[in-house]
This record gives sequence, C-alpha cells and structure tokens, in this order.
Amino acid sequence: MAAEIVNPRNDSGTDGAPEEPFDPVFALHRGGKMAVQATVPLRDKDDLSLAYTPGVAKVCTAIAEQPELVNDYTWKSQVVAVVTDGTAVLGLGDIGPEASLPVMEGKAILFKQFGGVDAVPIALATTDTDEIVETVVRLAPSFGGVNLEDISAPRCFEIERKLQERLDIPVFHDDQHGTAIVTLAALRNAAKLTGRTLGDLRGVISGAGAAGVAIAKFLLEAGLGDVCVADRKGIVSRDREDLTDVKREIAELTNKAGLTGSLESALAGADVFIGVSGGTVPEAAVAAMAPNAFVFAMANPNPEVHPDVAHKYAAVVATGRSDYPNQINNVLAFPGIFAGALQVRASRITEGMKIAAANAIADVVGDQLAADCVIPSPFDERVAPAVAAAVAAAARAEGVARR
Repeated sequence: MAAEIVNPRNDSGTDGAPEEPFDPVFALHRGGKMAVQATVPLRDKDDLSLAYTPGVAKVCTAIAEQPELVNDYTWKSQVVAVVTDGTAVLGLGDIGPEASLPVMEGKAILFKQFGGVDAVPIALATTDTDEIVETVVRLAPSFGGVNLEDISAPRCFEIERKLQERLDIPVFHDDQHGTAIVTLAALRNAAKLTGRTLGDLRGVISGAGAAGVAIAKFLLEAGLGDVCVADRKGIVSRDREDLTDVKREIAELTNKAGLTGSLESALAGADVFIGVSGGTVPEAAVAAMAPNAFVFAMANPNPEVHPDVAHKYAAVVATGRSDYPNQINNVLAFPGIFAGALQVRASRITEGMKIAAANAIADVVGDQLAADCVIPSPFDERVAPAVAAAVAAAARAEGVARR
C-alpha cells in the first residue's frame, strides 16, 4: 500500500483545494535533513583568493608532493561515506536507492549530532557486489571512513570483506557490528547485575542475517559460554544440508551443545534470547528459559517477545524501541567508534576496538545499573566521548593508528 502524502504545510495552496491534514513527519523531511556549511569565511575577494583560486593551488601542490597532507588540509580525515544500495532498509526491505535516502540522511545527522563526525549519504544504483566494491574504492580518496548501511545479506559480508582488503581506511557495516557491540554492552551489564559472567551464559539468537551472524561471532569472541543461531527453518546446525556458506561457518563456530530442531526447543533452559529477525516467539518458549534469563527482543516495531510477556519470566528485558527501557540502539556505538578511529587515523576497525567500544558503553551505566538500566540512553552525552577514547586507545594498542 502506498504511503499517503499529505500537505505538511497545512494550507490550501493556490488552487483553492481544501486543507489537508498536517503531517509532522513529512514537514520535517521536506527539503532533506542536512546541508553543507562552510567552515571558513567568504566575505570579500581576499577570502575568496585564499579559499579558492589562486591560494588553493598551494595546498593542492603540497598534497600532490606529500599525499598524507590530504588529512590535514581537507575534510577527508573527518568525514565518513554512508553507503547503501537500498536493499535492506529499516525493516522495509528492498526499496531501492532513492527511497533509502531519508534513512541515510538520518544516519548522517546522527553521526554529526552524537559523534561530531561529518557524513555524506551515498545511495548506489546497483546491487552487484563487485560494482558496489569498485564504486566505493573509487570514491574512497574523499573519505576517512566508510559506513556500509542497509545492504542485504549475504552480499553485505562479501562487500565489507573486499573493501577492508582494498582500502586503508575504516570500513564498518553498522547493521552487523553496531548491533553486536551494543548487545554485548547490555549483556555484560545484565550478567553483572545477576552475579554471572559471560562464560556462564548460553544464548539463542533468532535471525541468521547480518545482525544475527555478527552478534553470534562477537559474543563468542567476547567469551560467551555458548550460543546457537536459528533461522526460519530452525537451529543452524552442522547436520543441515540447506546452509549457505555464511551459515555453514556459523554452524561450525556455534552450538557447542549440538542442538537441533526449532528455535523454541533451543530456548529450553537458555539464559539469553536475542531477537533480530521479527516473527513471534510463543510465551511458553520464553517461560521454559532458565531462571534469571535475559530477553533482548530487538525487532521493530514489534519485538519477537512483547516486553509485558518477557517481564513475566526474565530478569532483564531489552528491545529496539525507544518507548521501553534498555533500548539496544546502534547510535550508542557508531558515532563514537568512527570519532575514535578518525581521531587516530586508524587504517581499520579491529575486533579489539569493537570490544573496547562495548566495554565503554557498558561502563557509562556505572552506579545506575539496574534491571531497567543495563544500557545508557542514546541521549547520554557521556557515551560518544567514552567510546571514542576507548576506540582510539585500542587502535594505538593494536598498531592500526597512524597518529
């Protein structure tokens, strides 16, 4: 069903047509949500001669002779490309590059608002993996980092891997790693609240797409006791013959217990449920989880387990929604991660940098730790600086910082 376009100005226009209902969403988006703004004055001919010709020639010549100066005398080291093909947008699915632009603009202003990082939305008119890679490689001289966004699985894994191999700037697919980082932060604090460690926990992830795969790998890297992943056909296990290459890899890495069958069967006795798939988990399956379980049902707008149901059985409940406590929101991660990486001109974002980011987010909660506060608010001004500092320190420790 097509979206209803109403008159956001609430006037009758010039044709005498009756007034239409006011819609604040369309009003806010009219003309886009961002613009380019100069950071130097252009008041007179002297300013113009410095900012443009002839003065700019000196800077161009210097960069041609010493290419690394581009980071000091242009915006390159402070700007991120937000790149999409519009194939997996915000639960809307494959809506194409033009329709994805409002989301990419939104991502760009979140970068600026929360991390002080400039970002440029780039929506590509291709879904071919190699064409996307080649296009981004050719655009890369203008940017200090690349944030891949809303690209469908499994292509997103290959696109990120190939770009990381070919570029010497951070490449970060936020749908994978941002979600995983914030999930780990919340899980660390939930475990602390209930007197456990990550190693004590067995988790079940609903969804074997970009987020589910990344969360599984990342939680195991961080020390989670065990985790299994379920897709629409049930648990991703070694005995299944219908697995993609990515799911085969996940089957080898996860599910130490050797579980088979349905998601519901996997939840019996499980300590953690993480939902990144949509769908609905029956209440009986939630009730069968271990005592003091955690339910992180992050599908939007309808969580896999409604918070009212989850609270009957779980010690800690988190969602992807802003109208409930413990929102697992990627904005807690990506602005600070890129701010820290750009600050030290990192060549890439390592696993250690991601874990440092998760720990920093978790630590911000501090003495406020409670069942309804295992993760900070997206509007907590301490988050991005803490993440940036932790990521920068980790980049230096791991030898990928260049300043």
